[in-house]
Amino acid sequence: MMFTVYVLHSTNHNKIYIGYTSDLANRLDSHNIYAKKGYTVRYRPWEVIYTEEHSNKSEALKREKQLKSAKGREFIWKMIEKK
Repeated sequence: MMFTVYVLHSTNHNKIYIGYTSDLANRLDSHNIYAKKGYTVRYRPWEVIYTEEHSNKSEALKREKQLKSAKGREFIWKMIEKK
């Protein structure tokens, strides 16, 4: 089973969300449609702006934590600015 580390961006609110999942399409629907409470509900709609595939959950979790660090967020915001 593959795991995807993903970054979502809310253009309307200029917010980002970083996570990982084994089913990106379903997870994106959860963020944009099905969830009833939580951070992502407030800033809909979300679009996927970055993904990475990992062969196991522990690698994906490690990378998710790296992207959530100050350097990781700097990398993400620079990517958004270049769009």
